Amino acid sequence: MEYIIGIIAGIIGGLGMGGGTILILLLTIFLNIEQNIAQGSNVIFFIPTAIAATLIFIKNKKINFKLAIPICIWGLVGAFIGASIASNIKVNILRDWFGIFLIIIAIGQSYSLYYKYRKEKNRNNIKK
Repeated sequence: MEYIIGIIAGIIGGLGMGGGTILILLLTIFLNIEQNIAQGSNVIFFIPTAIAATLIFIKNKKINFKLAIPICIWGLVGAFIGASIASNIKVNILRDWFGIFLIIIAIGQSYSLYYKYRKEKNRNNIKK
């Protein structure tokens, strides 16, 4: 089961769509791993998968380094803060926060799809 979870999360991560989020979800649901352990395991998972994806994106000239470097620097600051918080709160609270995070992502993606649909509809002058 671990190899299937790793492949799925790796593919999604390589696509740049949050493989770690999927990994945490799969680890907690299918392997019954506590939320904080799953999140810690995700950090280790992220290193080699991010390197592999980064090399391919660099090769294909798909990285804006002027944008990426400041994001990385401030992301390190955020990572220290987030890891400190995650290490010091109860597992059930962490799990709840993760659930809220997933709901926010789902709402954002749904809105994005709706916005894209409306834009396409307006462009083609299709009326209901």
